[in-house]
Amino acid sequence: MTGTPAPVKHVNDQPPTTGTALDPIQYEIIRNRLLAVTEEMRIALQSVSGSPTVTEASDFFTGLYLPDGEFATMGFQVAHEAPPVGSLIRHINTNRRAPRAGDMYIGNDPYVGALHQNDVQMTGPVFDGDRLVAWAGVMAHETDVGGMNFASWCPTATEVYQEGLRIPAVKLVDQGELRDDVLEMIVSASRLPASLGLDIRAFIATINVATERLHSLFARYGSDVVAEVMRRMITTTERQTRARLAKLPDGQVHVRDFLEHDGHANRLYAVDLVATKTGDRLTLDFGGSSPQAPGFINATRAGLRGGVTGALIPTLGFELAWNEGLLRPVDIVAPDGLVCTARHPAPVGSATVETIWTVTNVVQRALNLLLACSPEYAERGQAVSSGTMATFNLGGTNQFGERFGLHSLDPLAGGSGAFASHDGIDAGGPVAVPVPAIADVESNEQVSPLLYLYRRLRPDTAGAGARSGGHSGEMGLTLRGVAGANALVMTHGAEVPNSVGLFGGWPGATVRQRFAPGAGRDDEDLLREHLAGAQPTWQQLGPKPGEFPMRPGDVFAVSWQGGGGWGDPLSRAPQDVAADVERGVVSAAYAEQVYGVVLAEGAVDEERTRERRLAVRTERLGAPPVAEPGPGAPGHPLGPALRLVRTDDGDVEVHTTAGAVLSRGSTHWRSGAVSRRIDPGAHRISLHDELSMTAHYCPLSGELLSVDVHLRDEEPLEELSLAL
Repeated sequence: MTGTPAPVKHVNDQPPTTGTALDPIQYEIIRNRLLAVTEEMRIALQSVSGSPTVTEASDFFTGLYLPDGEFATMGFQVAHEAPPVGSLIRHINTNRRAPRAGDMYIGNDPYVGALHQNDVQMTGPVFDGDRLVAWAGVMAHETDVGGMNFASWCPTATEVYQEGLRIPAVKLVDQGELRDDVLEMIVSASRLPASLGLDIRAFIATINVATERLHSLFARYGSDVVAEVMRRMITTTERQTRARLAKLPDGQVHVRDFLEHDGHANRLYAVDLVATKTGDRLTLDFGGSSPQAPGFINATRAGLRGGVTGALIPTLGFELAWNEGLLRPVDIVAPDGLVCTARHPAPVGSATVETIWTVTNVVQRALNLLLACSPEYAERGQAVSSGTMATFNLGGTNQFGERFGLHSLDPLAGGSGAFASHDGIDAGGPVAVPVPAIADVESNEQVSPLLYLYRRLRPDTAGAGARSGGHSGEMGLTLRGVAGANALVMTHGAEVPNSVGLFGGWPGATVRQRFAPGAGRDDEDLLREHLAGAQPTWQQLGPKPGEFPMRPGDVFAVSWQGGGGWGDPLSRAPQDVAADVERGVVSAAYAEQVYGVVLAEGAVDEERTRERRLAVRTERLGAPPVAEPGPGAPGHPLGPALRLVRTDDGDVEVHTTAGAVLSRGSTHWRSGAVSRRIDPGAHRISLHDELSMTAHYCPLSGELLSVDVHLRDEEPLEELSLAL
C-alpha cells in the first residue's frame, strides 16, 4: 500500500528500529492482528487434527517468526517450543537452498532444533512478491514416530538412532505441491500412520491460514509496515524486560534439582543452575549439571534453551508481549556433554518430560527467588509448579482389529505452586503450559479401550505453607473391550520432590505409580468394587517401569506432584485449613500434624490449635520458643520470614522477623539457623537413596525458613548471594 507516510513517532517510548513510518495506532492495530493470526493458527490446527493431544489437550505450539528465526508471536500452549522452531528456521537458512513461496519444511531432529522426536515441527516462509517477510511455525506431539517401543519413548535406548525417525529439515511442500513420497516415507515409520498423516495435513492447513492472513495484512498496510511491527514487538519486549531485570536485586542465585533413573538404572542426575543478575542482564550457567546419561533422559542444547524459555516467559514476562525480546537479555551458558547439552548420538527421547522439565523447574525457582527479594515484584513470587510429568501411553489393537494409540495428557493436572499472595491452583498444571488443558475422560475412552475408574484430586498432595500449593490430580484406569494392550509408563519425581516450596513452604507430594493385576475380572464388576471402596493388591512401580502388558481387570493408578508451598505452614490461617478439610483436599490428620490445626466437628478448636502449634515449634527447636514472628519487622524483605538490615556501622545483616541475626556481611543465612535433617513421610514424599531433606528454623521463634532437598553427603546450597 502506497501513499504519504505518517510522521515517525515513538511507540511506548521505543523509537523505530528502521526508517519505516509507523504511528502508535497503526502499531497497535497490526500488533493485535498478528496475535489474532497466531490464535487462528491454533484454531486451524485443532479443527483438522484428530488427536486428543491436539484437539482437547495442550501439547502443541503456533507462532510467527522473523526471517532470521526470532519469534514475534506465540500461542499459549507449550512455551518450550518457541525457540526450537526458530532453530529449525535457522537450519533451513544455513543448510538449504533459498526457500520459495509455497514451500513448507518439516523436522523433528533434536540435534537440529526439536525437543525430542515426537515433537514434529513444520514451518513455511511468507513472501510479499520476492521478499521473504516472515515464517509461520507449528508443532505438535505425535503419539508415535517409530523406534524400539510404542509411543517412541524408548527406556532401554542407548543412542538416538533407536528412538524413531529423525527428520532434520525436509521440504514437504514444494511451491504449494505436497511431496507425497516424502509424506509416505515419514508416516510409514510410525505405528499410527493415519494419525500422524492427519496431523501433518493439519500443519499444512495451519501454515496456509497464517500465510493467507499475513498476505491480507500486506495488502492493507504494506509488508514493510507489518515487518516493522514484528521487529518492534520484539524490541519493545526486550526494552521492557531489561527494565524489569534492572529492578531485581543484583547477585547470584544457586539452585539445583534432580531427576532419577535414566532408563537403565536408578542413577540420580542433577540440573544445576547459577543465575547471575547484573543490571539489565541475566546469565544462566548450567555448568555444574551432571554429565550426559547413557539413557533417554538427556536434552540437547535446543532442549536446554526450550526449558529456559518455558520458565522465563511466564515468570518474568507477566504483562509483556511474549516473544524473542524476553530472551535477548539472557545468556545461557553450559559446556557440551551435560545431561542438558548432550552430544550426538546420546538418546534424548524423553527429554521433554525429564531434563527439559527439570531445567524449567530450576529457572522458575531462581527467578522467583529474585522476584521475592524485589519490593516491586515480591507479591508475584511463586513456588515451583507441577515439577514432573508422569507419562502414560497405551497402544495395541482395538476391538475392530485396528491399531490404536493414546498419549495421555492427564498428568498435566499436577498442582501449581503457591504464590506470595494466594494459594496455588489445584490441578493447575506446569508453568511452561500457560493455558493447560486435558482431554475429557469420555474423549479418551472413545478413542481407546480405556475405562476410567476415577480421575479426581488427591488429598494431602499440595506443598504445605502459609500459602498452600495446588493439590494434584490422580487417576485409576483399566481396559475393556480388548484382550490386552501395552502400557508404557515412566516419570521422574517418584523419588525426588521437584515441586519445591519457597521460604518455608514444603514441596508437593511425589509421584506415586501403582499396578494391580486383575486376574481377568469383568470391567463392570471392577468398577462396582472401586465405587464400593474395595482395595486391590497393589504393586508399587518405580519411576520408570517402561513397557508392560495390561489386560481387562488390571488397574494402573497414579497420582502426580502437587505444587510447592509458600511460607511456614504454621502461619496459615486456621480457617483456611478448616476450609480445605471441608472440601476434602486436606485430611483432618494432616491438618493437625502439618498445619497444627485441631478441628472439632469441622470447626477450629482455637485453644488446642494454639497448643499444637506451640508444641510443633518447640519440637523444631528442642526447647520452647522465646519470641514470635513479626511480619512487620523492619528491613528489606527476603521473602516472608527474612529481612536484610543495615546496621549502624554500615554493614548488612540477615534477620528473621523475630529478630534473630542469622548472618553478617552476606546473605548466606543458613549457618545461623537451627537446621535439622527431616523425615518427609508425612507429606507423601518419597526420597531417592542419595537424597536428604533439611529444614531450617528461626532460633528464636521456631518459624520454618526453608525446606531444602539436597544430596545426602552434602550440605544444602546457600541459594542467595545478593550484591550488598
